[in-house]
Amino acid sequence: MKINKIKEMSSPDLEKELGELKSELFKLRFTKKANGLDNPMKIKEVKKDIARIKTILNERKCIMINFIIIVQEKNEDKRD
Repeated sequence: MKINKIKEMSSPDLEKELGELKSELFKLRFTKKANGLDNPMKIKEVKKDIARIKTILNERKCIMINFIIIVQEKNEDKRD
């Protein structure tokens, strides 16, 4: 999954996609141990997609926290 596509998705969609990827990773790992995989690189791809999504969600969380802090500081300045 490309980073640009991930950035375009909403946070709830990213959370849903994250859950699906974690489930897929579990299945891939299970299949690898049981039978072996046709494409073992698929595990690496899924893990990278999970990391990309977590990074974007974390960035958005940090941006929101910073925004809240700035708004609170402005409100405190107005009171003084």
